[in-house]
Amino acid sequence: MMPPLELAPLSHAQLDELDTFYRTTKDVRLRTRSQMILLAAEQKMTAPTIAALVRETDQTVRNWLKRYEAEGIEGLKSKPQPGSPEKVTPDDKARLLDVVRLRPRSLGQPYSLWTLARLADYLAEQTGIRVEAETVRCHLKAANIVMSRPQHTISSPDPEYQIKKRRLKKPVRP
Repeated sequence: MMPPLELAPLSHAQLDELDTFYRTTKDVRLRTRSQMILLAAEQKMTAPTIAALVRETDQTVRNWLKRYEAEGIEGLKSKPQPGSPEKVTPDDKARLLDVVRLRPRSLGQPYSLWTLARLADYLAEQTGIRVEAETVRCHLKAANIVMSRPQHTISSPDPEYQIKKRRLKKPVRP
């Protein structure tokens, strides 16, 4: 069993800053982390007690308490994650939003509806950057645009098409 981790007493200014941060942040993880510190500082709760309240492990609570003591409120923010930088630039995102609002035929495409794969292909042709259809979907979702499955309708130039179509729908009597 690990010894209890005691948080050094915080000043009124630090407590006020934490309280303001807790109440104003929109990031749920940051709110939970600041709540951990506030519970340890104001209520003198131990890591296992806090862990049970915030549904985290004891070690996670200890890590955030230590990080707060070392770095202050900035230490509660997530560190940048490793990985390749984003392929899609803000200009490319703007272009995607412009393109999705236009009809494909107006851009010389041989189809009348956009799909995520078609958008990805078109943008790869235009920008030289190849991304997956899922990446396109995520960027559209961020702009509150949802692509729905195309609804196919069958039509005919025959002037009697609707009449014939209705005849087909009527049940056949034995």
